[in-house]
Amino acid sequence: MTEIREIAEILMPGPALALSELLDVSCPDFESGEALPLTWHWLYLLDRPHQRDLGDDGHPVRNAFPTPPATGLRRMWAGGMVQSVRPLRVGELASRRSKIDRVVRKKGRTGPLMFVTVEHEVVQRGDTAVRERQDIVYREPSARGADDADEPSPEVVQRREGDWSIPVSPTLLFRFSALTYNAHRIHYDRDYAGTVEGYPGLVTHGPLQAMAMAERARAQGAMPVGFSATFEYTLIAPLFDHQGLIVRADPGLGSWTTTARDVTGRRTASGTVISV
Repeated sequence: MTEIREIAEILMPGPALALSELLDVSCPDFESGEALPLTWHWLYLLDRPHQRDLGDDGHPVRNAFPTPPATGLRRMWAGGMVQSVRPLRVGELASRRSKIDRVVRKKGRTGPLMFVTVEHEVVQRGDTAVRERQDIVYREPSARGADDADEPSPEVVQRREGDWSIPVSPTLLFRFSALTYNAHRIHYDRDYAGTVEGYPGLVTHGPLQAMAMAERARAQGAMPVGFSATFEYTLIAPLFDHQGLIVRADPGLGSWTTTARDVTGRRTASGTVISV
């Protein structure tokens, strides 16, 4: 049987205002009817599990969506696609319908991997406002949490014109976790991240990197008001709080290319924005 979950709520301005202050980006003028920017729906229609359903790592292990394929696996957000179909407006009721699209098992360098693709549809006024594909990877714990991304050279790469440097700190990561109701301890509990999962620092959220890339594209004019936009992104490698976060968006032929990297130039995420 296909797993399906539905959530509905009235979209209030508070989370959007909080995000604009967290990242120091412009917030839409909701009073004049401006819609939520692409990816900002991640602040709404969230799963809010019971505390008793959380595992030691902070992820839900019971009544979770999607259901973890086995106990003790590490869960990572690997990438996805977000498409704005029509304006998603604050102050109105919206619903999200989520379902498992497919599950694929592969053999990775660190052991067995399970890729789970989740499809989301956000509906408002009876019409689809946002379509989304979320790619999730489950893997066995390994001796070293960052085994698929060696520590980069300490040499800092000079910034280029158009770069957006986001000062990553424990408070930034904690506040983003709170905004998105993400209790995974690797983002705010340094002792846990290091001693249990083997990471060299707090892990910068994948969705934060994706949202920052989309925001840089928006600031550069890649998503004109009134146009539908599609953002496809991939999270390439782990990023840690002491490594910084530098984001940029560059125009191409009919699309914009976005990247996220650390201060040494190591790329950790990439994406493409197309507006039609």
